[in-house]
Amino acid sequence: MSEAIRTSDGQLLSVKLKKVESRRRLTAFLLVAPLLLFILAAYIFPILQMMTRSVDNSQMNSLLSKTFVVIQQWDGKEMPGEDVTSTFYYELKDLVADKQHGKIATRLNYEKGGFTSLIKKTARKLDTFDESGNFLDQFMNTHKRWKDKDYWLALKRGTVKYHGRKYLTAFDYEQKFDGSFERIPEKKRINVTLWLRTIFVAVGVTFSCFLLAYPIAHILSVLPARYSNLLMICVLLPFWTSLLVRTSSWMVLLQKQGVLNDILVWAGFVADDGRLELMHNMTGTFIAMTQILLPFMVLPLYSVMKTIPPSLMRAATSMGSTPFHAFRKIYFPLTYAGISAGSILVFVLAIGYYITPALVGGSKGVLISNRIAYHMQKSLDWGLATAMAGILLIAVLVVYWVYNRLVGIDNMRLG
Repeated sequence: MSEAIRTSDGQLLSVKLKKVESRRRLTAFLLVAPLLLFILAAYIFPILQMMTRSVDNSQMNSLLSKTFVVIQQWDGKEMPGEDVTSTFYYELKDLVADKQHGKIATRLNYEKGGFTSLIKKTARKLDTFDESGNFLDQFMNTHKRWKDKDYWLALKRGTVKYHGRKYLTAFDYEQKFDGSFERIPEKKRINVTLWLRTIFVAVGVTFSCFLLAYPIAHILSVLPARYSNLLMICVLLPFWTSLLVRTSSWMVLLQKQGVLNDILVWAGFVADDGRLELMHNMTGTFIAMTQILLPFMVLPLYSVMKTIPPSLMRAATSMGSTPFHAFRKIYFPLTYAGISAGSILVFVLAIGYYITPALVGGSKGVLISNRIAYHMQKSLDWGLATAMAGILLIAVLVVYWVYNRLVGIDNMRLG
């Protein structure tokens, strides 16, 4: 057997190569480590925290930890016993002294409406309680809602550390205190409508962008460089303008007394008293979002079309094919990569759009992203907001997974 190859310093060559390779990997890792830490701190960690908040009720559990322990032993068939009411009294008294009772009032109000005023009124009258008397009777004398067993059941359910009921609410369902599931009252059902509207708008805007972007990208790909570069500047020009400014411009153009309606009236297409309603509805949302997202479809298509040799179409027509048949059989299939890349890019951006639907669409153009903002800023139901955001994130990841299975992320061409 031949001797193992060694380097000039006497080390085995295989060992030396492994050390060099390990050193290179460590150097490469150290170079990307700052970027990796930035992504973890600014992207991954906030998303995980958001997903956790949708099921996390640990703050409520910690504020009423003793009440949680004793109330879980209550079967809920009769009114709670003295062990539950007395424990809740002493913990509520401590929370009032620390000015923390407002937090539990807000969280319990998500479980059953009316808890905010109930807790606040009870907190003001805790000093009148006789600690040697019956606590349940004193609670019921404080406010008539304590006579309703559902409020005690809501307290029992509201102190659980983790739960997934916000995901049910995101689809207009609720869990009853007996564990059954049913749809919320019809007048309160809005989330499913917003989900369907959001998907409809995202798909519709994607299709509209495709219809408009395909001929634009084709023209850019076949024109001489001096003309195509000038037109490409026109395509990229919206990127140099604030999104808020562009949306505000559409508000000026689309309103009843706006530029577009004035032109239609001047041209005689519509009467002055029959001006089109293009604002605060889905029509305005479609028009504005299509214009804003159009470049994101043009660029991937252009990057693919630029690589297609013009001789392919000439060869097909020279062999007897009609221009339309040559386009359908040769040119169009070669642009699939650009179509898929542009479609997924526009769809993902459209499904989470917020500013344009809020300003142009009005109440009739509200999407799920606007509902998330409402719960974050006004209702303060962050659990429901993060549940909706989590569902939206999962939907986007599913779209990416489907795209990767059908086309492949490596084939994505973004221009």
